[in-house]
Amino acid sequence: MKQNKILLLAAMLFLSVSTASAQDAEALFDAKCAMCHIKTRPADISTLTAPPLMGIMRHVKMRYPDKKKAVAFISDYALDPSSTKAVCMPQKIQRFGLMPSQKGNVTQSELKTISEWMYDNFPPAGFRGGQGQGMRTF
Repeated sequence: MKQNKILLLAAMLFLSVSTASAQDAEALFDAKCAMCHIKTRPADISTLTAPPLMGIMRHVKMRYPDKKKAVAFISDYALDPSSTKAVCMPQKIQRFGLMPSQKGNVTQSELKTISEWMYDNFPPAGFRGGQGQGMRTF
């Protein structure tokens, strides 16, 4: 009986830490990334300053289905972006320009936390960007 209580408490602690970590990661994204990359489907695509997160993550996961590789890519790209590294379609770079380096704006540790959260939460289930069921192609 005592062992069951200990297991239950350990599970509750793990879940509360996981939830807190996800909230912290989302707060970091909101503070460091959301001023350009929105998390939701835009009502008016003409007002966007950068590709939305759901579309970005669709392309990242197509190129890097492995979480560890995707997180490494995002972390590297945020600090040292280039058109040769980009996973988006060329017309996105033509429209929005190349993402500016975030060196000095975000730490490696923050990037890892943000990137893992992005991978775990985006794109949302059922998202099909550019196919009439998600976001329209820009």
